[in-house]
Amino acid sequence: MIRKSILLAAFLTALPALAAEPTIAVVGLVHSHVWGHLNKMIQGKPARLIGVAETAPDLIAEAQKRGVPADIISPDWKKMIDEKKPAIVWAFVENNRHLEIVEYCAPRKIHVMFEKPLASTYKDALAIKSLAAKHGIYILCNYQMAWWPSNVAAKEVADSGQLGDVWRIRGIVGHGGPGGPTGLNKHFFNWLTDPVKNGAGALVDFGCYNALWSLMYLGRPTSVYAQVNHLRPDEFPKVEDNATIVLHYPKGVAVLEGSWDLPRSFQDLEIFGRKGSVYLTGQKVELRTGRTPAQEVPLKPLPPAEAEPIAYMLHCIETQTAPKGMTSIDLNAQVVEIIEAAKQSVKSGRAVKLR
Repeated sequence: MIRKSILLAAFLTALPALAAEPTIAVVGLVHSHVWGHLNKMIQGKPARLIGVAETAPDLIAEAQKRGVPADIISPDWKKMIDEKKPAIVWAFVENNRHLEIVEYCAPRKIHVMFEKPLASTYKDALAIKSLAAKHGIYILCNYQMAWWPSNVAAKEVADSGQLGDVWRIRGIVGHGGPGGPTGLNKHFFNWLTDPVKNGAGALVDFGCYNALWSLMYLGRPTSVYAQVNHLRPDEFPKVEDNATIVLHYPKGVAVLEGSWDLPRSFQDLEIFGRKGSVYLTGQKVELRTGRTPAQEVPLKPLPPAEAEPIAYMLHCIETQTAPKGMTSIDLNAQVVEIIEAAKQSVKSGRAVKLR
């Protein structure tokens, strides 16, 4: 009987940490992507919001306007974490603050989510990766295309062999720019156009999407070449507003364009093999083989646990499986490595070889 009790206790101890109601806290509101996710958290879908940390009065007022209770808002993010003890922290802060969030959360066994990219420097990315491994927490780096059925469908087509061996990709990501330093957007604009807080300008903001796609389809490149333009210096005096990155592979190439100077929004990828190509957007996937007309690939809904970031993080915690694919820490550390090499290439005017 005693042995059975011991075994039962051991079994219960080994259960996932989220057997009770899952909780989440938000650190920072300066990244404007927060407004697209906050409502679900307020509704407790799929985790209950128990804390928000911010000091800017206008951002706090906006959060309250959207339904965040005043009594869960704190000016001190560390104190909030210690008092609320959330299972997950989702940080909507400047890129160069990602490491300090993990430094505080990791020893407390709190899992962390970030908006892309993983960090502003490769050194920080490696430190985040090391802390996560040391303390046994999960880091999820959120990209909106990770939750697109079209993104999954395009990868399935490429993996099926219909295109032949994938050897070339072309990505174009961007829009007309991050707006201006007015209203609520001033907080986002001010750090996004800061070369230290963001890591660069359009090169980081949109280059990271493209670098991630390239890693997914072609793997780690052998060298990185980049060129940037400063077309609107009056609006963006400190950073570039257009960037082109070329990644070289032994048997392939990736041509990646990221821009704040486009006439409309793009988040498009074209994947080439010798037999065919796939064109991907957020809404559809078009397949071309040989000289045949484009055929639209049917899209399937993603499973609920893989259809949005919080649900996926909860699934990872419950199954004790680290985030995979586009949101994984390994792939996203390599994204930052590519972006850092691109910045070095811009300075030197030469391709940078990766070790």
